[in-house]
Amino acid sequence: MTAEMTLETALTTAPATTLATVAETAPRAPLSGRDAYRDELTALAADRTDLVCLEADLGGKKHPFQIAHPERFFNVGIAEGAMVDMAAGLAAGGYKPFVSTFAPFAALRAAESLKLTLGYLNAGVTVVAPYAGVSGAWFGTTHHCLEDFAVLRSVPGVTIAAPYGEAEMRAVVRAAVRDGGPHYIRTGRNASYESLELPDGEPPLVNWEFTGDPDDVCLVSVGEEGTRLALAARAATGASHAHLVYLDHAHLSAAAAELAGRHTRFVVVEEHRSQGGVAEALALLLPGCEVTSVGAGQGWPSTGGDHQEVMAALGLDLPAVLAAVDGARHGRPAPGGAR
Repeated sequence: MTAEMTLETALTTAPATTLATVAETAPRAPLSGRDAYRDELTALAADRTDLVCLEADLGGKKHPFQIAHPERFFNVGIAEGAMVDMAAGLAAGGYKPFVSTFAPFAALRAAESLKLTLGYLNAGVTVVAPYAGVSGAWFGTTHHCLEDFAVLRSVPGVTIAAPYGEAEMRAVVRAAVRDGGPHYIRTGRNASYESLELPDGEPPLVNWEFTGDPDDVCLVSVGEEGTRLALAARAATGASHAHLVYLDHAHLSAAAAELAGRHTRFVVVEEHRSQGGVAEALALLLPGCEVTSVGAGQGWPSTGGDHQEVMAALGLDLPAVLAAVDGARHGRPAPGGAR
């Protein structure tokens, strides 16, 4: 077999005894966030009989948890509030329920149940919310969710995470199982990314992907698309880049102290509205620093397009991030930036 052979050629010409070896050694594309969640939870449930999975009619016919552990899988249909209420009862009974539905239906439609279950009862329920931001672009405004950080960050005691890539999602799911407290985990639709390097396999409080001049601007990335854009902007500008995974008040307060120890000017990139987002929170936590927000603006997309097209229509694209970095460097914050 020559080095020039493609995997397809190898699989069609190699002896049968070597096909498995070829397939196993071929690089695998990373899973999307929601698929990584399902795969990790299914694997953990093999040894943890207290893990239970609930979905609101979005798991499909081949959900891996349902296949592996059918007695602990519940598809409740389009009844998101009832699903969270059921999870509260399961948690009271000693189980560790993970519930999943589209972010707009979790954070907004089931907001009261989340407030009571995750907040007032402090129940050990983990909510995994795909289709966050405008990742459900073609489905229209009803399936967009640019307000979930604002809602969940206002509920005391909830750990909030927005992992970037398969490895981060798996680590966040494992941490939620270990911790046992209320969690909200935000992810996209089908996009898949290679996570940043994780020291010891766990996300650090602040992941310094690149450290530049302390007197220069520092990009702060949040979530899948915010991190994708920040990585591209860092490559183009040479600015420092700090990546955040955990976004609740307790984690952000500690992260703010670490950020302020290295920089005084920050550009936060997130697929969320500026109101109630991470940039606004950091602006309050970093009173001696300048914090500029690059987010999803104030619009309500009403026309079709793919994920990145809808983000661009809302003012969240690479040119907007580059303009914000340039403005912060020269004392001209981008319009709408938090300071």
